Amino acid sequence: MSRYVIQHTPVWQALIRHHREAADWHMRDLFARQPDRFARFSLTAAGLRLDYSKNRINEETIALLCQLAQAARLPQQMQAMRAGAPINYSEQRAALHVALRHPEQEGYTVVGQAVMPQVHAVREQMRVLVDAVRAGQWRGYGGATITDVVNIGIGGSDLGPRMVVEALQAPEAPGPRVHFLSNIDPEQLHRVLSGLNPARTLFIVVSKSFTTLETRLNAEAARTWLLAAAPDESAIAQHFVAVSSNLTAVQAFGIAPAQTFAMWDWVGGRYSVWSAVGLSVALAIGMDAFDAFLAGGHAMDDHFFNAPLAENMPVLLGLMGIWYNTFFKAHTHAVMPYVHGLRSLPAHLQQLDMESNGKRIGSHGERLGFDTGPIIWGDVGVNVQHAFFQLLHQGTRLIPADFIVCVNSLHEHGLHQDHLFANGVAQTEALMRGKTREEARLELQQSGVDDATAQRLLPHKVFPGNQPSNTLLLDALTPAALGALLALYEHKVFVQGVIWGINSFDQWGVEYGKQLAQAVMAELQGQGEGEHDASTQGLLAWHRQLRQS
Repeated sequence: MSRYVIQHTPVWQALIRHHREAADWHMRDLFARQPDRFARFSLTAAGLRLDYSKNRINEETIALLCQLAQAARLPQQMQAMRAGAPINYSEQRAALHVALRHPEQEGYTVVGQAVMPQVHAVREQMRVLVDAVRAGQWRGYGGATITDVVNIGIGGSDLGPRMVVEALQAPEAPGPRVHFLSNIDPEQLHRVLSGLNPARTLFIVVSKSFTTLETRLNAEAARTWLLAAAPDESAIAQHFVAVSSNLTAVQAFGIAPAQTFAMWDWVGGRYSVWSAVGLSVALAIGMDAFDAFLAGGHAMDDHFFNAPLAENMPVLLGLMGIWYNTFFKAHTHAVMPYVHGLRSLPAHLQQLDMESNGKRIGSHGERLGFDTGPIIWGDVGVNVQHAFFQLLHQGTRLIPADFIVCVNSLHEHGLHQDHLFANGVAQTEALMRGKTREEARLELQQSGVDDATAQRLLPHKVFPGNQPSNTLLLDALTPAALGALLALYEHKVFVQGVIWGINSFDQWGVEYGKQLAQAVMAELQGQGEGEHDASTQGLLAWHRQLRQS
């Protein structure tokens, strides 16, 4: 349904009026009037606890936002996704990544064809490889076991697997070391390959088309590196596997069909870590733990498809984002995991959210007249408290934020985990409460400073507060908890796309710069000269001068 239509519904206009009232609310007052806000505005799903009470909302806000979701036909679109309908309408494809984590042999179809047998066949193929490598049965060309795995991919073939491996692989755990090669900067290539033993390294080349420029260049470089040490090209079969749908290109590279894992056009790259794209994850943590990761995602799917809108965790997160981005004009959203293992989560969510919903064109080709996808950013706590939190506490912008906190650590050390938890929760309280002028004055008086100094410092000690946040509470960073967390954010992005009336599953904007890069590359190789603006011409001339010096 076009967002142009939703913009002119009565509930949209009601939300505009409601926002005029809510803009003057301070959350301190909301908590004073409703001491039970946590009970009113929190819920549990798939092992996660969401506290959304520290938002500029009341029951009317939630009711109106749920009416907006109904007007946008969100429940119908959720069921269309589940039915394998082509909800990626610009490419006429389903968006059925939920099938990848479904435990049963049936339940999902695309264009009338059952897909679960294919999904489970690839999952079993993964298990055979993972078990062989981790048990030392898969050998390199010299007969040695595999100690290192290099994942070669970019975008969704890199960010998701990289983040999950960082989150779940403990340094002392059994299994190969996993490395990631994505950028075509030769410095990254050098750093990844330096120190690796070709005879004990397995490469996973992840590319649906097997023609992606960055992945192809890095795969060819890895192939050259291997063959410089291996006795002959037959070693490729022992050191390369592929995740792709282009069997012809994979075989031309030297990888056998038996060592190629299927991909499907109904799974977008940024939603693909649940498939064989997550092979590096399975090698790092083992197939049983990977299955637990899938089970966590499936538990969140089950909640998403069955819970009422007002009690639906992904729906509520999505509605909160629309409330701030579209009505409050808060154009950025911060994500702060107070979990070291989730340090790459903001980068993964940047792609998931901004590549999905960073669009201005609605479902009927119309230019949208309102703000859609926010800028996603963030970093790991408590580091961020000593970096950009100054702006959150005393800056001029409204910045909604998600805090992700674990109660328990898998590696307890003294009081570290309690301090970490205390800092995360305290920051949400500080952002909500702020510090009034009277509180700041009393604090200065109690510190013993003289009156003149107190007057001088007083304006700098005031915190406006009223910065909204959601807190996602995990018991511990287990595979199941991480699976639920990632599925939660996937569904949140889908909810927002439906309500804004955009297609969250294509990414035409990614291609334009790549097309121009091919033309520029041809010029750098002396194959003619194109027409460019003065800036680009100047940069090309400077490049030629420095390369020739």
